Amino acid sequence: MYDAIIIGAGPAGSVAAAILCKAGRTVLVLEREMFPRFSIGESLLLQCMEYIEEAGMLEAVTAAGYQRKNGAMFQRGGTYSGFDFSEQFSTGWSETFEVPRATFDTLLADEAERAGADIRYRHEITAVDVQTEQPTVSCLCPDGANASFTCSFLLDASGFGRVLARLLHLESPSNFPVRTSLFTHVEDNICDANYDRDKILISVHPNRKDIWYWLIPFENGRSSLGVVATPDSIKGYGGNVDAALQSIVAEDKELARLLVNANWDTPARQITGYSANVKQLCTDKYALLGNAGEFLDPVFSSGVTIAMRSASLAAGLLNRQLSGESINWQEAYAEPLAKGVSTFRSFVNAWYDGRFQDIIFYEGQSPEIRKMICSILAGYAWDESNPYVSNPERRLNTLWNYCRVDQSEALEQK
Repeated sequence: MYDAIIIGAGPAGSVAAAILCKAGRTVLVLEREMFPRFSIGESLLLQCMEYIEEAGMLEAVTAAGYQRKNGAMFQRGGTYSGFDFSEQFSTGWSETFEVPRATFDTLLADEAERAGADIRYRHEITAVDVQTEQPTVSCLCPDGANASFTCSFLLDASGFGRVLARLLHLESPSNFPVRTSLFTHVEDNICDANYDRDKILISVHPNRKDIWYWLIPFENGRSSLGVVATPDSIKGYGGNVDAALQSIVAEDKELARLLVNANWDTPARQITGYSANVKQLCTDKYALLGNAGEFLDPVFSSGVTIAMRSASLAAGLLNRQLSGESINWQEAYAEPLAKGVSTFRSFVNAWYDGRFQDIIFYEGQSPEIRKMICSILAGYAWDESNPYVSNPERRLNTLWNYCRVDQSEALEQK
């Protein structure tokens, strides 16, 4: 019998486990894989640092020597537009890290164990029962035996495994179009003195605004490299994932120039249809964290931020519930979490329809508005003192129309 059972030992699961253990709660974490294991979502946002610190993991993460990240750089047709996190609207951190998830997730899980969590790897969830007073989780153990565990509350941090969504039939179609991502790790061998390894580089395809690339540098001279496009676009490059990724990268002359000496030494991978949603995020018996509930798109690296935010929020509420307080989980968890997710959603939509790209590469940007946008890119999507959080859709449309009209007038004058 545990106070909490957490499905998944990724960032959300480990952060939630550590916070609960610090409060004196008993926590069991059941993880299907064996760590370390490969994962993407390697570019942290500043907001993550608050939850890493809350979980008591900041010293370990800082000491790991990961590549520092102080902003984001966008590139289109050789034109660059950068955002420095030290120049943001919200009050908070100014630096974070780019992290290979295999080592990063292992570090967080180890820290959660050190805090007191009971983490059991290679335990695959086969059934859950949340109809009884105390939820029960059944799983298949590494030795082939079956086991069941009981808890006061169940947290699903299974990410793309989406365990509770599947087993409790909570899955709901995403309103985002289906997209495909091809990605790998490379020894980048970038020798351009102007290349800034302290920033993620997001490049727009020269002919298709809905196709974009990420380049995330690591501390060891390697980088995560990926492209996001429609499935039909990817099919046009044939069935070989490695060849398709290299061909698409070659189409962006600036990105190809940076990676001209790259050693493509890791087989590429492919994910299709990763955006997801659920009918219900929580009850008084369970809550879905991060990607287990909803995943938008990788373009602004919001996945791990939303995961850690949900972990912090759910762990705090659960600790209060275990202390005897009555919690309305819809009002206290689902609705507050949805505010930041909605902000990210507006920016993702504006990215793919081209509005946000036009804003980013607009030459006459207002310094104050840049600070507000920078805060969103830094992960502070819940700071409602920022006008682009409190009303993102209206603000983005107003700004885009201004940029578009001003650019048209400038062209007419020329």
